[in-house]
Amino acid sequence: MEEACKSSLNFFSDQQLCYADVLSPLEVIARIQVAVLNFLRILTSPAPAISDLPLVARKSSNSRLSQGLLTQTSWIFLTNAFSTRSLERPNAAKAFIRVWKVMAMCSQILGQEKKVTQRELFYKLLCDSPGYFSSQSQVNRTVQDVVALLRCSRYSLGIMASSRGLVAGRLLLQEPNQGVVDCAACGFSGHGISGDLSSIDNLIMKTDARYIIVVEKHAIFQRLVDDRVFNQIPSIIITAKGYPDIATRLLLHRMSRAFPDLPILALVDWNPAGLAILCTFKFGSIGMGLEAYRYACNVKWLGVRGDDLELIPEQALVPLKPKDLQIAKSLMSSEILQENYREELTLMVERGQRAEIEALYFHGNDYLGKFIAKKIVQANYI
Repeated sequence: MEEACKSSLNFFSDQQLCYADVLSPLEVIARIQVAVLNFLRILTSPAPAISDLPLVARKSSNSRLSQGLLTQTSWIFLTNAFSTRSLERPNAAKAFIRVWKVMAMCSQILGQEKKVTQRELFYKLLCDSPGYFSSQSQVNRTVQDVVALLRCSRYSLGIMASSRGLVAGRLLLQEPNQGVVDCAACGFSGHGISGDLSSIDNLIMKTDARYIIVVEKHAIFQRLVDDRVFNQIPSIIITAKGYPDIATRLLLHRMSRAFPDLPILALVDWNPAGLAILCTFKFGSIGMGLEAYRYACNVKWLGVRGDDLELIPEQALVPLKPKDLQIAKSLMSSEILQENYREELTLMVERGQRAEIEALYFHGNDYLGKFIAKKIVQANYI
């Protein structure tokens, strides 16, 4: 524990680190203790004060895109700018206290050698401090504040991911000292991805696939798996059922490292939200910019894209909603968006339309597999 405290003291004296470490429980507890000691030292000094909490700023103006030198993978990272939580600012006082409350709860959880989901953490905090935590979103934001303060991963704090993800196809998974799971034999529902990130990190994986296909929607995933598209196109099929959760992103990242020669191809709706989902898999998110390097993958956009619209009847195109335009505006203002993605987004906005993957069923229920196969053969992805 003494060594952990020493390394934590060095951490707090070095404000150049802008990523979240994966730490042992002892190291995290040590960083929490050093944060407390620093606070008390200033509070009991000859000129006592309540010190602000310096957090790496999680906003677009503090984000950059790291271009991989040895790989084609790029990811969002946060630079050396800080925001603060202060007890002395009325609009930030509760947020300041929430950070200490979450750190205290995480220290308790780690000391008991337990793990909790963010939902379980919310109810623990609601019972313990109802005056400070009234919604899940407050807990989620505060957890990210703690990650930004201690710069350790969320999982290192003892918080498990809530996974919605599924995987199917030509993939064998095995946890140490456990049986082998054949993801091709799990039926159309696929194999549920664990929310325990350490178990994902420790998975032994084998495959004879030639592609990894990331699917935005659960229903499309079920269709592809039920049609056993992974046999026609030797592939692994994975979905997060919408906006990607951390566990699904980590498994995809692990597969990208374990099978570096397999192209990762994304099938999403042709709308701003679909592109945002693809970009989250590809680059990570600003809100989790300190951990993005652990989850980013070199994902290519297979479809649906602008040159696929000729396959979709006009009556199947849907007008963009105000929320679509809001997402488009956010993406356009981002430096991460590569030029050919920006062109696709511009086309969506100019046409004022969006197209869902399901519109391809106009050509028959079995057309989706043929659509994917043709685009793969033609290497028609960006």
